[in-house]
Amino acid sequence: MLVSDDLLLYYQRCDRRAFLDVFGDSRQRDPLDQFLLKLRQDSRSHRREVLSQYHYQRPDWSGEDWYEGTQATLELMEQGVESIYRGVLAASWLPGVELVSKPDLFVRHPGSSRFGDWFYVPYDIRFGKRPKLDYQIVGAFHGLVLSQLQEVWPPTAWLVLRGRNPHGVDFLKRVPQMQQLLSDCIVSLRQPQTPELFLSRQKCNLCHWYSFCHHAAQSQRHLSLIPGITPNRYSQLQGMGIDSLAALVETPRSQLKMVFGAEAGNQLAQQAIASYRQQALLRDGAITHLFQSPHNRWLANPQGAIEIHFDIEAEPDLDLDFLLGSLVIDHRHNRQTYYGFMAKSPQEEALVWQQFLELMESYPQAFIFHFCDYEVKTIQRLAKLYNTPKHRYQALINRCVDIHWWVTHLTLLPVESYALKPIARWLGFNWRNPQANGAQCICWYNEWLSEQKQDCLEAILEYNEDDCRATYTLKTWLTQFLKPYYLEAINPERNRIINY
Repeated sequence: MLVSDDLLLYYQRCDRRAFLDVFGDSRQRDPLDQFLLKLRQDSRSHRREVLSQYHYQRPDWSGEDWYEGTQATLELMEQGVESIYRGVLAASWLPGVELVSKPDLFVRHPGSSRFGDWFYVPYDIRFGKRPKLDYQIVGAFHGLVLSQLQEVWPPTAWLVLRGRNPHGVDFLKRVPQMQQLLSDCIVSLRQPQTPELFLSRQKCNLCHWYSFCHHAAQSQRHLSLIPGITPNRYSQLQGMGIDSLAALVETPRSQLKMVFGAEAGNQLAQQAIASYRQQALLRDGAITHLFQSPHNRWLANPQGAIEIHFDIEAEPDLDLDFLLGSLVIDHRHNRQTYYGFMAKSPQEEALVWQQFLELMESYPQAFIFHFCDYEVKTIQRLAKLYNTPKHRYQALINRCVDIHWWVTHLTLLPVESYALKPIARWLGFNWRNPQANGAQCICWYNEWLSEQKQDCLEAILEYNEDDCRATYTLKTWLTQFLKPYYLEAINPERNRIINY
């Protein structure tokens, strides 16, 4: 069995992924999407920038035979070369277990080892900005393998991060953690069955086994597909003997409250019912939220003469909001008009901000609907950046309505996630390009900047318009869903309903 640094890295994130990487059918992997390719390209650029600071040599090996690579790397170490790029070291660990370490660099330092009055220290070049624990564990793994072959531990392993000083791994803390994880990883890989499934939306979306696992989860109606069920809560549910959605629905709410707390237990019970019945429910306490919200006035006139739906596309690495999209719904004339204010270069951000401001101010009474709080934060950021008078941008903010807030505080939906796409698709809305997403738009925009392909801008505008229309679809449904509750709540018996 070969246990490499990459395998240990992914085992920390998901034991199932590590197992599938070794034993799974590679034909069932998802193809690399453009965003992942961009991340890899950016990572390579960062690596080249760092490597330009070193005088390194590369071992002469085919790249396939670990033994051959180890011998070639050791030859350079015995020569005492300054640094080694793309070296590899393999060392026996347990009977039948070989450890394979491939840091970006081995750098010579003065000291003592079997090579002479020098030893080597591993350097990992990471595109991230933080010294994540899983990176540090891999650094400790490099130290372990290196110590087996140079017969002395390096004092540390270095993480060369983006925009940060190199971070030294504290071996005193990380080596014991690494050894425990390594032991667990070996045990897992020796088991005949695939590790249990748990689908985590944030951690799993970029994994090449995502579709494979997601299909399995859907076929099982797995509890990890229920919003609010975290890995810790899943373990607690298993401890209670709850291993299916049906079992969760049948569990007394008082029992869930006792285990998870009153609020979380109650929410979990309600979400389970919504998912099991495949229907929307009014969340407990929703009417109170409705009247406490400072932006509840839109419900009094949910379909005014004009309403606006607002969505932004951004490039975080450039600190740039390059598209401010707005769908203007004119109910008076039964007309829908999309405006996509696109910065075709970073220097045009100020221009599109002014264009957006002027459009919003041309409809001073219209509510501005958006999904999540990023749009309001962007208005504040752009206003500050471009010295917009407070009365101008504050007037916009006062008209903003965060539909995500209303959905998550007032409703429970039979969806896997309360992001815009799952909710809108549950309502029957479909994006014209089903593969498009915010990450893909970043790729298209960078492709536009480098190659000036007009179809990249057109794809971004189409996706952004669909986001605006999805927000409109959701807002329209939410209005219809809440209307009877709202009308009942404002009648003379309102206090009875609120206190119910």
